[in-house]
Amino acid sequence: MSPTVVIIGGGYGGCATAKALDAVADVVLVEPKDAFFHTVGALRATVNPEFMPQVFFPYEGLLANGQVVRDRAVHVEPGVVTLASGKEMNADYLVLATGSSYPFPAKHDLDDTAAARAKYRQAHDDLATAEHVLLLGGGPVGLEFAGEIKAVWPRKKVVIVDPVADILSEYESELREEVRRQLAELGVQLVLGSPLQEDPPTAPGERGTFHVTTDSDVEITGDIWFRCFGVVPNTAFLAGALADARWEDGRVAVTDTLQVKGQSSVFCLGDSTDVAEQKRASAAIRHSEVVAANIKALITGEGELTTYQPGPPAILLPLGPNAGASQMPGQGVLGAEVTARYKGADMMTERFREMLFGTGTA
Repeated sequence: MSPTVVIIGGGYGGCATAKALDAVADVVLVEPKDAFFHTVGALRATVNPEFMPQVFFPYEGLLANGQVVRDRAVHVEPGVVTLASGKEMNADYLVLATGSSYPFPAKHDLDDTAAARAKYRQAHDDLATAEHVLLLGGGPVGLEFAGEIKAVWPRKKVVIVDPVADILSEYESELREEVRRQLAELGVQLVLGSPLQEDPPTAPGERGTFHVTTDSDVEITGDIWFRCFGVVPNTAFLAGALADARWEDGRVAVTDTLQVKGQSSVFCLGDSTDVAEQKRASAAIRHSEVVAANIKALITGEGELTTYQPGPPAILLPLGPNAGASQMPGQGVLGAEVTARYKGADMMTERFREMLFGTGTA
């Protein structure tokens, strides 16, 4: 009998871990969605409906031996997973890979692909008829969304508001300068260092003209707005000893082997960990490599456990298909041409499709 590995969450890290362990364990991947959602391409899909089919990958083909169970974990303790359906599963090894939630359209919270696609199509239609767009949040999501909007509708007025004094403060000044330069060329207005006195009266993504003012008395008119900040780890289902490892903000305390603190057979990866690094798909993939290697070592009893070391700050920031800038380890700051080649053209759809659902590797 092979040991049972239950992986909760079918995002980047969960899928990569499941695929890596498929040949050595009885793998069960628990995921409520009916298809993998390639969040890297979410903003492109928002402005370009023709791109939308490329960001939904059916789970068929992910595992040759294991199974994908379409359900939601509602109560998880070491060794035991209870699902929303009432089913209870025992696990020799448990991997928490539920990631995080984030305001639409960078992510969505719908389990049905058809409903999700309809929501994105509606967002596109509402954006298409808006003349003035307000984005709250000048982090990578807000900046990328502004670039995507301008690439499709160059005449739209796009304003980004953020209370921080500058964009991308964790990165090199050369990157910040290049991004600001390209945004200025696109006609994106940055209003930094002062928050809004109050949110617009309309809901995020809802069409309707409004007028708002920042604390520094900058007046802004908009027809639609989106919230581009607010990561929330999806860990409310943790119970018992696992709840003890959960920080107040939802992050899970892990060791350098990515085992949940106090646990030897429970691992956590991706956005829900308390690892001090940018929460990116690439980080979740690197986490999965460590988790899979360590579970294999525990199953076979051979070798030492692998430790995870966060890498230096890095970012690939497209501002539409042909614009953007990046900061990569060992390469420094890269401009629009290289950024488009790495990410901008297809938002890495084929790379991740092949990595997770094909036969190749990244």
